[in-house]
Amino acid sequence: MFCISPLHLNVTLQGAGESGKSTIVKQMKIIHEDGYTQEECSQYRVVVYSNTIQSIIAIIRAMGRLGIDFGETARSDDARQLFALASSAEEGVMTPELAGVIKRLWQDAGVQICFGRSREYQLNDSASYYLNDLDRISQQNYVPTQQDVLRTRVKTTGIVETHFTFKDLYFKMFDVGGQRSERKKWIHCFEGVTAIIFCVALSDYDLVLAEDEEMNRMHESMKLFDSICNNKWFTDTSVILFLNKKDLFEDKIQKSPLTICYPEYSGPNEYKEASTYIQCQFEDLNKRKETKEIYTHFTCATDTKNVQFVFDAVTDVIIKTNLKEVGLY
Repeated sequence: MFCISPLHLNVTLQGAGESGKSTIVKQMKIIHEDGYTQEECSQYRVVVYSNTIQSIIAIIRAMGRLGIDFGETARSDDARQLFALASSAEEGVMTPELAGVIKRLWQDAGVQICFGRSREYQLNDSASYYLNDLDRISQQNYVPTQQDVLRTRVKTTGIVETHFTFKDLYFKMFDVGGQRSERKKWIHCFEGVTAIIFCVALSDYDLVLAEDEEMNRMHESMKLFDSICNNKWFTDTSVILFLNKKDLFEDKIQKSPLTICYPEYSGPNEYKEASTYIQCQFEDLNKRKETKEIYTHFTCATDTKNVQFVFDAVTDVIIKTNLKEVGLY
């Protein structure tokens, strides 16, 4: 059993790559640490531009692979221009010329068809968020908003630690890289951990891994959850399951059947039934159901109110579990 001071809680965020762990950490800063200053937001400008350009480039490259033509032939010149001008954005500058090129490309019918087939290649979740808002983010005096910061994607390498106080408790939260190459570093977070928040991207059910295109992302998440939930290190550790990106899942399930991931699924492709089915798939992996409970929440990590509500409930569970362990509940 881990020996933890009742006032100090160590929480580890785990899950496969791009499941929303780093977004949860950013939300803790917004909710419990007065958010991002104007100066800190400004520093994310280069990341916003980088994510925007990576997204449009990923779509253009996928068009070639998928055999999709531009709606208008003039867009071929814009695509060439895009590659020539892209480097300026890496310095945090979006020139009017570059913004115009991206805007014309994004509005092209062929580009939109390719965007609609994004499950067939790797594309950031935030692609449409930034590309639909080009007029705003390309302004000369642009400073990213808190929501813009939440949507940024930077691959986590190593372990990122954040501290905050909530309900008279001192939290240490560890965000660990989710890609396979990063997982060997997790062992350093295990000692003294009070709770694990395991993040799953619900919308990953029809996608493959960036690092292994033969492996379905949801299957990889299940494999990882199995190894953590049933690990001897975590016998006395609260396991909280965040079924994240519920907003993207609700939209996607109407177009892409759940049978892509679970061929045996016979229910309707509706949010409630399909999300409950995924929840059961994960909870059924728990081999110690009599003694260990999995606390599941459906989340949208980019929605501050949702995360605030869920984390409040999670904290109550952690407190209750720790009081039980010392015989006070």
